[in-house]
Amino acid sequence: MEQRIGLLDSGLGGLTVLRRMLEHHPDLPFVYLGDTARVPYGHRSPNEIRRIAAEVVGWLRVQNVNAVLMACNTTNALAFDIAEAEAGEGIPVFGLIDCVASQLHCRRVGVLATPATAGSGAYGRALRQADPSCHVIEIGCPAFVPLIEDGNFDDPRLRAAAISYLEPLLAERVEAIVLGCTHYPLLEELLRELLPPEVVLVDPAQAAVAQLGQRLGKAPVHQARCCGLHPREVPVERGRFCVTGDAEAFALAAAPWLGWQPQVEQVCLRSSVGAF
Repeated sequence: MEQRIGLLDSGLGGLTVLRRMLEHHPDLPFVYLGDTARVPYGHRSPNEIRRIAAEVVGWLRVQNVNAVLMACNTTNALAFDIAEAEAGEGIPVFGLIDCVASQLHCRRVGVLATPATAGSGAYGRALRQADPSCHVIEIGCPAFVPLIEDGNFDDPRLRAAAISYLEPLLAERVEAIVLGCTHYPLLEELLRELLPPEVVLVDPAQAAVAQLGQRLGKAPVHQARCCGLHPREVPVERGRFCVTGDAEAFALAAAPWLGWQPQVEQVCLRSSVGAF
């Protein structure tokens, strides 16, 4: 049976994980689900996030995926157990938090995340489990996702928010900052501009994709390009993009980050949708 990966996120952010996956495994078929009708997840209650995770993973299971990559830190932090239960036996679920915690070796670590992820303390627990001496500061960043989803990268509010969120981390002299929301790699250029050169920015998707490849027995193919992919590298029949909100708006917003404009379909998670 051909392997097919299901990726889930509230919106655009998971595309950073998808792009990382395609850089290393360009021929791996996938179903990407952006729950744009309910973006952002970060302000929702833990119980609501757990209900959403069950619904989203249940929908992906119906699409006959062989593995689920949780391209969303909020559901990873608050509902990983729910995702595993809903996926069922034989469908492994890969998260971002534990993967990066096992590979990050720094004593002072900052985490930028959604309020829900930061409030859960999931990164702190995982990092301290890997290294009890690790000092972790988790900062909730409520302004980031709405501005990113709207494409407002030149909005002065985005820069002001970044300065505000980084201030307590710099005061603690962190060695590394984990981008604890999959939307945040889209802000790497801005954050790099505001940070001292010695502070490392960590994208958890790198570790998660590496673990996924190992589990599936697929050796990585290292792409020469790092900023977007050529359309020919992802044939339409190998990648399915689905959203619960406006499909056209998502396609237009996704194009700059993927390097091509995907064909996107709107789906209803509560309906019976056949696999492709």
